[in-house]
Amino acid sequence: MRYWLMKSEPGDVSIDDLAAMPGQTVDWYGIRNYQARNFMRDQMQLGDLAFFYHSNCDEPGIVGIVEVSHLAYPDRLQFIPGHKYFDPKSTPENPRWLNVDVKLVRKTRLLSLKALRTYPELETMRILQRGNRLSITPVDPREWAFITALLDQPAS
Repeated sequence: MRYWLMKSEPGDVSIDDLAAMPGQTVDWYGIRNYQARNFMRDQMQLGDLAFFYHSNCDEPGIVGIVEVSHLAYPDRLQFIPGHKYFDPKSTPENPRWLNVDVKLVRKTRLLSLKALRTYPELETMRILQRGNRLSITPVDPREWAFITALLDQPAS
């Protein structure tokens, strides 16, 4: 099993939106970075767990845990002319962009980016590295264990 951090803008899909979706499942669409796509295509497996992370908002941070419930398949939005995720160079025969489905495991309290930065145990975490803009990043098992222990504690 691998662990991940997956960013979503709450104005697009929030943790509450996911909780209200049929089956509490969503296709993780709109990935337009080759490295993030390759993580989904080459490394994600059914049952992998990920932190659901709200980005590009007033208080970015971890707000839940999700599980990969469907392996990578073509992102349907790349084929819709005029859509913000349309890619004219992508074809159904040779799609460039993929997504996976994730299912809600549980909502958590907010563990903010600011709070994550305060723990020396997380200093090498990808999301905390200068210049990191990837929407999907691997999480080391030690980081996963540390963060899930934090999430299980009451907020201070």
